[in-house]
Amino acid sequence: DAKHLVPNKMRDFFCTINLDQEEVFRTQVVEKSLSPYFGEEFYFEIPRTFQWLSFYIYDKSVLQKDLRIGKVSIKKEDLCDYTGKENWFMLQPVDSNSEVQGKVHLELKLNELITDNGSVCQQLVVHIKECHGLPLINGQNCDPYATVSLVGPSRNDQKKTKVKKKTSNPQFNETFYFEVTRSSSYTKKSQFQVEEEDIEKLEVRVDLWNNGNLVQDVFLGEIKVPVKVLKNDSFQAWYLLQPRENGNKSSKTEDLGSLRLNICYTEDCVLPSEYYASLRNLLLKSSDVQPISASAAYILSEVCRDKYDAVLPLVRLLLHHHKLVPFVAAVAELDLKDTQEANTIFRGNSLATRCVDEMMKIVGKHYLKVTLKPVIDEICESPKPCEIDPIKLREGDNVEVNMENLRYYVDKVFREIVRSSISCPTLMCDVFYSLRHLAAKRFPNDPHVQYSAVSSFVFLRFFAVAVVSPHTFHLRPHHPDAQTSRTLTLISKAIQTLGSWGSLTKSKLSSFKETFMCEFFKTFQEEKFTESVKKFLDDVSSTESKEPSGVSEPVHLKEGEMYKRAQGRTRIGKKNFKKRWFCLTTREFTYHKQQDKEPIFTIPIKNILAVEKLDENSFNKKNMFQVLHGEKPLYIQANNCVEASEWIEALCRVTRCNQKRLSFYHPSAFLNGNWLCCKATVESTEGCARCTADVPADTQIEIDGDRETERIYSLFTVNRSKLQKLEEACGSIAVYQGPRKEPDDYSNFTIEDSVATFHTLQQIIDILEKLNESHEKYQKKRSSSAKYGSEENPIVGKVS
Repeated sequence: DAKHLVPNKMRDFFCTINLDQEEVFRTQVVEKSLSPYFGEEFYFEIPRTFQWLSFYIYDKSVLQKDLRIGKVSIKKEDLCDYTGKENWFMLQPVDSNSEVQGKVHLELKLNELITDNGSVCQQLVVHIKECHGLPLINGQNCDPYATVSLVGPSRNDQKKTKVKKKTSNPQFNETFYFEVTRSSSYTKKSQFQVEEEDIEKLEVRVDLWNNGNLVQDVFLGEIKVPVKVLKNDSFQAWYLLQPRENGNKSSKTEDLGSLRLNICYTEDCVLPSEYYASLRNLLLKSSDVQPISASAAYILSEVCRDKYDAVLPLVRLLLHHHKLVPFVAAVAELDLKDTQEANTIFRGNSLATRCVDEMMKIVGKHYLKVTLKPVIDEICESPKPCEIDPIKLREGDNVEVNMENLRYYVDKVFREIVRSSISCPTLMCDVFYSLRHLAAKRFPNDPHVQYSAVSSFVFLRFFAVAVVSPHTFHLRPHHPDAQTSRTLTLISKAIQTLGSWGSLTKSKLSSFKETFMCEFFKTFQEEKFTESVKKFLDDVSSTESKEPSGVSEPVHLKEGEMYKRAQGRTRIGKKNFKKRWFCLTTREFTYHKQQDKEPIFTIPIKNILAVEKLDENSFNKKNMFQVLHGEKPLYIQANNCVEASEWIEALCRVTRCNQKRLSFYHPSAFLNGNWLCCKATVESTEGCARCTADVPADTQIEIDGDRETERIYSLFTVNRSKLQKLEEACGSIAVYQGPRKEPDDYSNFTIEDSVATFHTLQQIIDILEKLNESHEKYQKKRSSSAKYGSEENPIVGKVS
């Protein structure tokens, strides 16, 4: 949210999220407010290098261009200082001289020349090779040029490159020469009759500009390199463009308001896969360790301050290697040892419950869309009043009508859930099967506990949570408005209780604190609801495969507005770019003139042969990708790099198991009689580059196992002191076998077998030391090979 925004009158505001100057997300417009509450969450992988993560507040205008009120910009290096906590940031003015992105490739050299009279002078050679990642200007590629200057106390020699048209990655390849040390024969101006300049004070400055033609040129960024760093040597490197130091800074700081953000940023330096073999193998053997509390995976959860930090990479790694089910079963059995009453089974935030929660979020995305998206869309797009709390009723509301509306929605959601067992992923069924039998073994005299063990997850922690927060599970693009959120909350409460009935011998009306919910729920006391839940829980906790070969109704996976290049299917049709509405389902990929219109063009999913990025030089456009199918390639331009990455991932995932997928493709387009990439003149020539996803894999999730292992290594490293404390605790227990009389430093640790735990800890610490050495060697190698200003970074990051 934001507060005290200017101008000091009620306006319509929205906020954008930008990587440098590229907008990647924007919130909904909050109307007529000075302190708008947005309440929106965005999670994305960062597909490219960047310098700044920025947030812009806009004043929405109907007739004119939206006005930028102010911004919050956080340098990439500073993101870790703000991660994981809420912060209020003062809005800063938007200054055109500080709005920069991209990098420039330079080669610099100092030459010694002998003049005609025999004296020696130095010459600076500046070769400006190329730029990469310059910003879009008014939504289009810019027309960039560069000025190259040699600046000192008594000189400012400036030269200029040619203008490159319509490109964000211009290739200049121009060389400029500057005289650095003047010989004693230099007599052009008497005031410069000096034998030698002070090289310490000279610097090369490169400024990038967008050629405005009839309007003012736009500043794109600058870099400065001191001449003294060259030391008579050839020197080339990439330099990140910087804002102007003398930007339009007002003498008086204006209070533009403030913005509250909660940022979670993670960044990992991932080494080659072989470096992680020891740690990976140790983690994957966790489910075989007796007792489970002595395993590496369990120890990770013990030493992390927040279990969630450990759970996410751990679950993803175990999923990737098909080791999650036995591990969840082992930690769930340990969890049940401490559970004394059947009605509290799996109600806490233990390692077992968090692992199952995370597994359902990852594996169950498609299942949720199949089951809930149509009814959630109906509730959000055609909302009916459902408030039944007498205190919150609006004037003119009828509580009986509202109760009927709520009952209609609850019936519909419940019906969709209990009919959905055939779509429940096999992995979820396997986990539920294990939990059900473990619960029955722990409480053999309670016939209902086997159902409550499953319902506590699938109803309480999966469906009910998705109903109340559909935007979090990608069922809706934005956070619902206040009235719809209230309706979803009431539905979620009802679903939680209905779901628990299949495991109970008597109703739980007394569990409702609100009297109005008791009255509402009395209408549900029918045997058929209990039987429906029981049958559903039986089905989803069976080991038999429930996934059908095909879904009867196609599921909407992704949709949005992008630009596509005309495919030239008609002789008179121009091959230009047009804005279209794209829709991806489990059955087909279509585009339409407008949303909710009939499709103009349809590609069946089974016909898609490959989905790959397209080189920018094909059409001088950024964020392009291609969909290869039976006809000519479909070329599409997304609105930003994050959107392009998400579309490619979604299309690759849904087509991953197509039998006729290509192994090779052309990274560029076929134009003017040849492929721009390999210069082949026959359009049907096989591709010249290997496809990035030519091997079929699990369709459920995309996981980088090395990255998850690196994240676990980082967590162990950060919590090294706790590992040592746990090691000391194991040693103390092994020496002193008597009863513990007083709480000690290790009383919060679970140590069932001190010898086995100590052995695992030693293995972890040995592996950490070796990985530390590998990281240090890499950093030293990188430092020695990287030159001043160079930009070489294998680091990957993500933001939420």
